Amino acid sequence: MTDTISLHWADWAIILAYIGFSLGVGIYFSKRAAASTEEYFLSGRSLPWWIVGTSMVATTFAADTPLAITEFVRGPGIWQNWFWWNLLMGSLLGVFLFSRLWRRAEVLTDNELLEIRYSGKPAAFLRAFKAGYFSILYNFIVMGWVINAMASVMSVMLNMDKWTAVWLCVIIALVYAILSGFWGVVITDLVQFCIAIFGSIALAIIALNHVGGMESLLSKLSGLLGSDAVHENTIKFIPPVPDTGVTTSAFWESPFSKFLIFIGVMWWSHHGTDGGGYIIQRMSSAKNERHALLATLWFNLAHYALRVWPWVIVAVVSIVMFPVIPDSYSELGVKAGYPLVMNTLLGPGLKGILIVSFLAAFMSTIDTHLNWASSYIINDIYKRFFKPDESESHYVLVGKISTAILMVMAAFTAMKMQSISKAWEFIFSMGAGIGLVLILRWFWWRVNAWSEITALSTSIIVTLILETIAGIQTIQAGNEYTLFGSAPVLFGISLQIHHKLMIIVPLAVTAWIAATFFTKPEPNEILTKFYQRVQPGGWWGPISQQIIHTMEPVTHGFIVQWIAGIMMIYGFTFGIGSLVFTKYSQAVVLLGFAMLGTFLVWNRSISKLNKTQRTQTTQS
Repeated sequence: MTDTISLHWADWAIILAYIGFSLGVGIYFSKRAAASTEEYFLSGRSLPWWIVGTSMVATTFAADTPLAITEFVRGPGIWQNWFWWNLLMGSLLGVFLFSRLWRRAEVLTDNELLEIRYSGKPAAFLRAFKAGYFSILYNFIVMGWVINAMASVMSVMLNMDKWTAVWLCVIIALVYAILSGFWGVVITDLVQFCIAIFGSIALAIIALNHVGGMESLLSKLSGLLGSDAVHENTIKFIPPVPDTGVTTSAFWESPFSKFLIFIGVMWWSHHGTDGGGYIIQRMSSAKNERHALLATLWFNLAHYALRVWPWVIVAVVSIVMFPVIPDSYSELGVKAGYPLVMNTLLGPGLKGILIVSFLAAFMSTIDTHLNWASSYIINDIYKRFFKPDESESHYVLVGKISTAILMVMAAFTAMKMQSISKAWEFIFSMGAGIGLVLILRWFWWRVNAWSEITALSTSIIVTLILETIAGIQTIQAGNEYTLFGSAPVLFGISLQIHHKLMIIVPLAVTAWIAATFFTKPEPNEILTKFYQRVQPGGWWGPISQQIIHTMEPVTHGFIVQWIAGIMMIYGFTFGIGSLVFTKYSQAVVLLGFAMLGTFLVWNRSISKLNKTQRTQTTQS
């Protein structure tokens, strides 16, 4: 294949109709969203679980997602998806602990909690720093990789220059995000989710039929790569265990060591262990605790078990159809495999629907990140430190202006970013050591503001040092430096993400624990007020004894619920994957675990919460 195929008028009609729909929704909700910051950023805390959960799913499906998964599958293999599959164990903390706690806290942003849980200037500094860090630096990288991915799709499908595609995407997303507010975000997310899921499944079916079905695909893949490579890497869910005779250094260089670090360290150590900013925003927008928990559970089921396999199928097909990416797409790397399959196999109409599915995924992620980042800038910086007494309409207006600035700067970041999966890794590294303190600040009275400041700053500093080393080494070798383009080499070892974690996490944990005991605890009145507000359970010593509990501590029965959630979601994820790759006996066992986990989750968590909510409604 040498040239892309021009779009049919039917494709353009579908694309323009979708853009018109999205803008129409934004206009429809613009007046309601502008009523107050709570309406603009949280939809008045009135949303049911199925809207909230679906919005979470839509937001985490961006144009970068199938492209990054294509990089994983065409590179190390399917097992590399444990880079994000491992996060389920932390996400289930969000389901059974933090969805309820964030709803109880009733904050506009998660940073607002910092001045409720901590006190004084350290708390104020931490709130301002985290708001600036996540709304600007973190968001530039995330939105940069999302824009980069969408530009890759647009440049392949529409046969245009990549940077023309970047700015076209930016203009569409910016207009829509400024108009919509959070009301427009969640409502369009429902439609965007349906379109994106339909498009990805349709492409997977068409791609699989093109190569003659699954058995034919596996046979062709085996002939192309060799049966051993296929068995051990490309279609294996877990990397092979190294032989017992390998040296220690060889073991830690192996894929299996990476897998162990993913499931043993990453899920509890990163910055999103208590939900993560835009997920917390959605937890806070739910009607009550029950809706927050159900929304987060539905999100995890759809995110991990239902969405991934159509992308994996297309990625595997792309290896057979394009063993070598054409020279005209070499700049995009192996991630171009996914849009190349789209462009080759889809005819008029379907191609338009697939482009719209990518556009929908792109817009649902961009509008969320812009709205969330703007909420930080307004609530945690502008209103808190500069203009505390302005009208609600003033804050909404300033939020829209900040949205435009954020979008433009993110576009420039995208122009310097080549590898999407490398950007993912960089983001994880920068927050790799803060996860444990984010968990324990809810359940251990001794955690203070300096604990969190130390954990975050250690992770950021070490990550930037490693990226600086990589940049210097690249330039000294006579090569051009690109953001996240190369790994630093220390002691002869090229440091991949799992090696970096084993440096960053121990340093950060050691530093924040030391800082905790070298500094004073928060004042008793602050701790008492916080515990009274959220009543989490845990290690609160004399504080909890002084409180008359009006809510059940979320720690009651948590371990059983968490294990049941793991059985449920991983069971469905790998049960469905086993069905896809015709491993039927394995699928039966895994789906059996999933059904048992589902029963336990309902029996030990959801049904009890239903009774509690009914009791509270009757009493009120």
